[in-house]
This record gives sequence, structure tokens and C-alpha cells, in this order.
Amino acid sequence: MLTKFETSSNQVRGLSFHPKRPWILSSLHTGVIQLWDYRMATLIGTFEEHDGPVRGVHFHISQPLFVSGGDDYKIKVWNYKTHKCLFTLLGHLDYIRTVQFHHECPWIVSASDDQTIRIWNWQSRTCVSVLAGHNHYVMCASFHPKEDLLVSASLDQTVRVWDIAPLRNKKTPPADDDDIMGLTQMNSDLFDATVKYVLEGHDRGVNWAAFHPTLPLIVSGADDRKVKLWRTNETKAWEVDTLRGHSSNVSSVMFHAKHDVIVSNSEDKTIRVWDATKRTEIKTFRRENDRFWILAAHPETNLLAAGHDSGLIVFKLERERPAFALSGDSLLYAKDDSQVIPIQRPRTVSHSPTENAALISSDLDGGSYELYIIRSGVVQRDAKRVSGGGSAVFIARNRFAVLDKSTGQEEVLVVKNLKNEVVKKIPLPIPTYAIFYAGTGALLCRCEGKVVMFDLTQRLVLGEVHTPSVRHVVWSNDMESVALLSKHTIILASRKELVIQCTLHETTTRVKSGAWDDDNGVFIYTTLNHVKYCLPNGDSGIIRTLDVSSDKIFCLDRDGRNKEITVNATEYMFKLALMRKRYDHVARMIKSSRISGQAMVAYLQQKGFPEVALHFVEEEEDERVRFNLAIESGNMSVAVASATKINEKDYWCRLGVEALRQGGNSSIVEFAYQQTRSIERLSFLYLITGNLEKLSKLMKKKDVMGQFQNTLYLGDVKERVKILEKGGLLPLAYITASVHGLKDIAERLSIALGDDVPSLPQGKTHSLLMPPIPVVCGGDWPLLRVMKGIFEGGLESGNDDVEEGDWGDALDMVDVEEDGEGSGWGGLELLDTPFMTPSQGMDVSQIWSQESPLAAEQAAAGSFDTAMSLLHRQLGIKNFAPLKSMLLLDLFSGSHSYLPAFSSSPVLTSLTANLQPPHLRLALLSAMGVCYKARNLATAYNFAKRLLETNPTESQAKTARQIVQAAERNMTDATELNYDFRNPFVICGSTYVPIYRGQENVSCPYCTARFVPSQEGNICGICDLAVIGADASGLLCSPSQVR
Repeated sequence: MLTKFETSSNQVRGLSFHPKRPWILSSLHTGVIQLWDYRMATLIGTFEEHDGPVRGVHFHISQPLFVSGGDDYKIKVWNYKTHKCLFTLLGHLDYIRTVQFHHECPWIVSASDDQTIRIWNWQSRTCVSVLAGHNHYVMCASFHPKEDLLVSASLDQTVRVWDIAPLRNKKTPPADDDDIMGLTQMNSDLFDATVKYVLEGHDRGVNWAAFHPTLPLIVSGADDRKVKLWRTNETKAWEVDTLRGHSSNVSSVMFHAKHDVIVSNSEDKTIRVWDATKRTEIKTFRRENDRFWILAAHPETNLLAAGHDSGLIVFKLERERPAFALSGDSLLYAKDDSQVIPIQRPRTVSHSPTENAALISSDLDGGSYELYIIRSGVVQRDAKRVSGGGSAVFIARNRFAVLDKSTGQEEVLVVKNLKNEVVKKIPLPIPTYAIFYAGTGALLCRCEGKVVMFDLTQRLVLGEVHTPSVRHVVWSNDMESVALLSKHTIILASRKELVIQCTLHETTTRVKSGAWDDDNGVFIYTTLNHVKYCLPNGDSGIIRTLDVSSDKIFCLDRDGRNKEITVNATEYMFKLALMRKRYDHVARMIKSSRISGQAMVAYLQQKGFPEVALHFVEEEEDERVRFNLAIESGNMSVAVASATKINEKDYWCRLGVEALRQGGNSSIVEFAYQQTRSIERLSFLYLITGNLEKLSKLMKKKDVMGQFQNTLYLGDVKERVKILEKGGLLPLAYITASVHGLKDIAERLSIALGDDVPSLPQGKTHSLLMPPIPVVCGGDWPLLRVMKGIFEGGLESGNDDVEEGDWGDALDMVDVEEDGEGSGWGGLELLDTPFMTPSQGMDVSQIWSQESPLAAEQAAAGSFDTAMSLLHRQLGIKNFAPLKSMLLLDLFSGSHSYLPAFSSSPVLTSLTANLQPPHLRLALLSAMGVCYKARNLATAYNFAKRLLETNPTESQAKTARQIVQAAERNMTDATELNYDFRNPFVICGSTYVPIYRGQENVSCPYCTARFVPSQEGNICGICDLAVIGADASGLLCSPSQVR
């Protein structure tokens, strides 16, 4: 069994494959219907309207419909596109076991525990016929795939075949809304269908019966644990044989659509495959804990599905893809035309082109191989099938290796010649499950969780790669690169020591096969649905779908037919040129090729080429994408055009911010502020650019606060007083006029105030508040002179000049037209000088870190591992956690950022402070007090004498003399201290004991803190970085230290 898809859910009682799409319906015992995409392993939708378990579901062959029946006695017809129930059919009086659409007529058949079978017309929504005759629960009913017959199985131990031909000519009356049960037809012609055969032979209730798709055969399964085969003719039906093997009730049974086998499942937790001709069991598939309840077959492919207690499983009985090998311009493949299961299909083909020999391996008998010689285009078998060989591959012109597992001990590699004679045996150093060709005299061995390269001559392991179970190995023509293909993973590696170049994961689909584009070093591979590519850096994409010009791909279909498909390699060639920095090729491909799509835009944006992605945005696509790319690439002209089309406040605000940040283009900033009616921002912009004329025109706005703010910017006192007076703030207006010498206005306001005239502060001089001198008087701020982008010169087809006057009508009270130089779009005009593609150079980070012994340069370049190694060697640092954000990341980010320089910016300086005498006096005063209180008078005496030598204050000196006098009367210490004031010492940074001159000690190579010898090898507690006593060479801070 080849499992293709598996789910985990509640008990599955009904299954149905979609005839065209990779979908499967499952009905659960909880009343939920699930729709799964079994190729992508995703749940598409759920349908929940039944009350109770749903036992039967079925897709319509052509319409977007499916039908369901459950324990609520209801049959529901659904539209899976709208996820809605279209209508409900009522009539059954007990649980509904199965439902099925007819392949031609608008009919639905349903089987129920009310002992009847009903046929419904789903177009008129009426019951066409009621088939009565069973005297127990009817467990299933299904139409014949071609004839007007119907088969049913019941717990009354019989299988009945019904003739439904009379129903074809029957006219169905329209549905009556008041007759939902169809009672008006009960006495008419609902019982037109007749029983043609009654098949008796089971000893217990029959659970399932099914027609053969082409032959007059019927198969049934029952609670007597038997599967019975029946044959019919025009007049009678009889039992052919009984298949025994199940140990519990047989739940479901069916004929395979394309092979002469019968498949059954049972409550004994098995699925069994039977030879329909020999009537013998071929294969048994068993689950540990789950009983099987239902089987379903795909109408066109070899897929089967089974529902069990905890979900469903989609599977095939055998591997269908033919084994193949590519040798030069020849494609060899092995096709097995035998029946299913008895003979396994070949798994691998290995070819020796010089000897025209081929090895074909299969899984039969635990692993076997056959040797064939191709003479004059005719394939001849030179050796019989040999068992015990798990894998067989050519390793030289006339030698091949076989992985021998027949001994039951450790794996042995047997080398043979073309006569199938053993030349030598080589024991493998590790357990091996399969071998693959790796050049002359070498093999790739698939082991547990990894692949190793084994040299047969030296008997050495040359390299290894940790990877999931590898299924296929594909080498490039020069044998320098290899692709390791697993179920969902592709690993590209180099031949030398199997160094990994990249790893690609296909999370939702399986990898099938692949081949190298040797001219470009690109790996092309296939999945279930697509032909894809993988670049050496791990980037991937879709070349074409397989369900639907440049290079050709030769492939085999599942029937072994050779096919040739044409693919377009433009996309991966474009990405390859971008990866290799072949910018001239990139520019040429953009001009000549039709590369488009959101995926390409997202890829270029992710790789840091927004200016290139801008050329892939189609005119009809979302302008928001164009705007974001233009902002990211600094193309302000495109950003302005996109913002004009979008015309939303958020985009205008962002445009203004980016125009300020990226180049100080005051014209674009002004236009953006005008569009958002940001008067406050416009006022400040006019102030800092010195455009007082436009600033004065903003005074016409009705916003009082804005007007007052602009009078402050302009220094217009009269207008300020007028605004205050108009606002009823006469005291403030009077003070403003008086302070600034407007006597006439002040006198008029004092009369209006009467006795409430405020008093002015005395003894202070007043000055007029004037606006500062602008940074640049008019126009844009000065920009740095920079080179054009790597793509601009070759890709711009021409840009029309944009007149600044076109923006003048944005605000009626502002005139934005200006004449002369230095205004408008001066900063946006494209250069007319010819542009040459820059030659490929070394990355800045690589220049910093190239053979540099400085840890700071390695960290700035992002080489943190090298920086940490240098710090460990030079300073003995072992704990790097405190340095992560404080030093390493800050140093890296700081080396990749900058601050623009302004003439007004202050100069940053670094100050260091030496220990001053006041600090020493404070320390001695504290120590003296502590010792005196502890009755250590002798020690306090020494601290007091030292304090008097430092020229203390009067109070400090008085305290010290008092302690000296007290200590001279009793020169003793109450507590013995490890302290000798005559001998210089340092304090251990860990144990805090003194280390006197001459005593052994160790130091921290980073902070130079001293420690007693017992602390050697620990992390320093002072700096929490270095290892105490580590042998370090010292920090290198300048390249001059290594010259």
C-alpha cells in the first residue's frame, strides 16, 4: 500500500472522490461533512446541517453538487462552491445508510433502515420510485455503471438486483409544497421497479454489494466474515465462489476499476486484496487500533480511500511510476505490464553505456535485481532474477555493486562482473538501507537519517549529509553537484565532502523527480502538479503546471509513454542573473521578456531590489504596490504619480515624511501637505525654508490658532494684537501692544478696559520675537551627489518634466508657482549622461572581515562567530550573553547606519574622571566610623591618621582627632581582621579577601580584576564575560598592532 494522504478525525462512515479535482468528501459520525484536497493535504471546507451521524455522501459527475444522507432521516443536496444546502428530500422513516447520484439521469438512490430503497429526481425534488422487498435494514444501494440495474444489500441476508428500466420513460409530476412526504404518489406508480434477482447464500446480514464495472459480476460482503462473488446472465444469477480470510464483519467490498482484483475492508482492522480470477488473497494491510467502515474508488485513477474509526486514508495498491535512468541522450525505463500486486514494479534502473548493460532492481522477495544486455536495440536478459539484493548499481564500466542483506548480519557490499560473478565483498561501516551511484569507485549510502559518500577503493567515508529518507539521487553531467530528493525535501550539495549548497522544502506536496540544467547550474524538478526550479541559493519558483517557449523536458507518464513538454526558463534565468549580479543581463531581460506577476514583485522586494520590482508592476495592478515600491527605492516622481491616483490621506502623509527623509525635496513635501490640508505643517515648512511670502498667505485661513501661530513665525505684532482683540482677549492684546511699542493701539485698548488695565512688569527690557534664519532660503535642501542606481540608466524609457505650477490650485489661498532655479523638481530630474553597468565588486562587509584580526571589525561586518572566537583568544571571554545587545548587535547596526551632518550639530566628546581627594576622604571617613563602632580601635586609629593627612574639613578633622585620642588609650581590635595597612593589597573579586603584594593570584584578562588561585577557570564575577586566569593574547584594537 502506498499511502498518499491521511487525516485524523472522528469515525468516517461515508467517502466520495471528486471525478475531476483532487478532492474527497468524508462524512463523520459526529454529523460533520469534510471536503479535503488530498494532494495538498488541506481541508477546503466543512458542512454542518445534519442532526446526527452522516453515513452516505456522493459527488455529482458533472455539476458542482454532492448529496448526503444521515440518521436524521434527511437527504440533503449541497452546492460545494457556495457551501450551502440547496434543498432537503424527506420521505424515509429511519436512518439513511447510503446515497448516490446516477451517472446519466437526474436521479439519487438512497438506502434506509426503514427497509426501503428510494429513487429521487433531484431536479424536480420528488420521489420517483420506492423499492420495497427487503425485510430488514437496507445497508447499501448503488446504480450499475452502464445498465439500468440497481443492487442492494440488506441485513435480511440477501442481495437483490432491481430492474429500473421502466423509470426512464416515466414522467415525473411537479413537486407539491404541501406534500413533502410524497404521499400523493403512493397509490400511483411509485413501485415500477421490479426485482430481477435475489442472491441468497450469506449466513448473516449483508453489509455491502457492488457491480463489476464491465463484467456481469457482483461482489458482496457480510457479517458472516465472507466475501462472495456472483455471476448473472439474462435469466438467472448464481454464486461463483466465497473468499474467506476476514476475522470479523466485512464492512465494504468492491471491484478495482483497472485491475482484476477485489478489495474489501472489515471491522477486523484490515484491508484485503483478492485475485478476482484465482479467488485467492494477495495482500493484507492492517491497522493497529482502527476498524474499517467504508471503501471508495476514484472513477478515473488508481486511487482508493478507506474510512476508519479515527479518520480516512487515501492510497494506491502499488507504485505506478516506471523506473528509469538517463544515460547521455538515451532514456532507459522499465515497465511492468503484469497484473497488480503479484509482481512488484521495478524501483531503480542503472545503466552502463559502454557495455550497454542495465540493472533493474525491485522490492520483490525482500529485494531483487536482474541484469540485461542491450544488443542492436534488443534487450536480452543475461541473468536470472537474483534475490537478496536490496539495491544494485554500476560502479565501473563492467562492475556493479549489490547491497546484500541476505546474511541477516551487517550489510555487505558485493561487487560483481557482467557475468554475475562475485569479484569481492566489502563490509560497510554503518547500517545501510540503499545505495546510489556517486561516480566511478564511489557510492552514496542511505543510512538512518543521513546519506554518506563511501569510497570503495580506500573504504573510507568521504562526507555525509543529514537528511530525511532519500528516494532519488540526481547528478549533474560534470558530477560536481548532486540533488538528494526525499518525499518533501530537496538538498543540493557539492561532490566534495557533500557540502550543502541549499535545502528546499515542499511542505504541502511531494517531490517526484528532477534533472539538472547543466548549462546554468539550475535544478528542475516535478511535483504532483508543477514543474519547478531551484537555484543554488535556495530560491525556487514554478515553470509551468502539469495540467495544461525555450527549453524542452523529456518525461515518462505513469503508463511508461515518453513525452516531451516545452517550458519557459525566463523566470529562473532572470533570478540566476540577479543572484550572480549579472546586471546587464537583468536589464536586457526586463526589456525583452514578459516577466510579471505579484510573486516576482514580492521576490525582488525581498531580495532588496525595489527599483527593479517597480518595472514589473502592471498598469492595471494596484497602485498601492507601485507606491510602496517607489518609496522603498526612492523614486519620488513615481511615488507622487501613484499617490495622486490613490488620493488618500495616509499615502499623502507618508509621501511627505519620505520626501523629507530621503532628500529634503521641499516641493514634494509642500504638495503632500497641501493635499492633506496640514496647515500647521505647511507653516513650519515655509518657516524653515524662509518662504515668508507663502507663510503670510496662510493668514487668510479661518483657523484662529493657526493664524496666531503664523504671526509669531512672521514677527507681525499688529496682526497678533488684532487676533487677540478679535478673540476677546483684551488684556493680552493690551500687554502685547504696550510691550512692543504700539502706543496708539495700547491707548485705545486701555480705554476699552477701563479699570481692568493690567500692570506691566517693571525693570525688564522687552524685545520683539523674530523668526530664526532659515536653513536654506527657498528651493530644496542640498542633496548628496550620488551615482545612479544599477538599473536606472538602462531601464528608464524617458521621463517628462513635471511643472511645479500644476500643483498651484491645490489650495486657493496659496500660490505655489515660482520662477527661477532651485525650486520645483530640481532634485528629481534624471541625468542625461550615459550610464555604464558597474563591475562586480567585493561586498563592504566582506572587505571589513577579510582576514581581519580585529574583533570589532568582524562584529561590524556581521561575522559574530569569528568575532567571538577572537575575543575568546585575545581576552578569554566565554560568556557572550551580556555582549549580545550591548556590543555585538549595536556595533553591527551602528556600522550600517549614519547621521547626516549639520553645521549646528554639537561635537560629541568623551570625558574621563580621575579619583579626587574628596572621594578618598569620604571612603576613609566611612571606614573609620565603621571600625570605631565595631570596637576595632587600632584599625580606626590608622584610618583616622590617614584622613588627617588629606586636609579634611573642620568637622571631619574634629571627628578624626577624637577617634585618635580614644584609640591611644586602648590600641586593640575587638574583631581580628585580615588586613595589614602597611602592605599594599587588592581585593579578590569573588571572595572579597585581600591579596597582598607577593601572594599568588590570577586575573581576569578582560577587566584585570584579581582573584585568589582557587577561582581560576570560573567566569569573572566583575565583568561576567571572561574566564579567570585564561591564557589570552590581549585585545587588538588597531591594525597597526599587527604590522
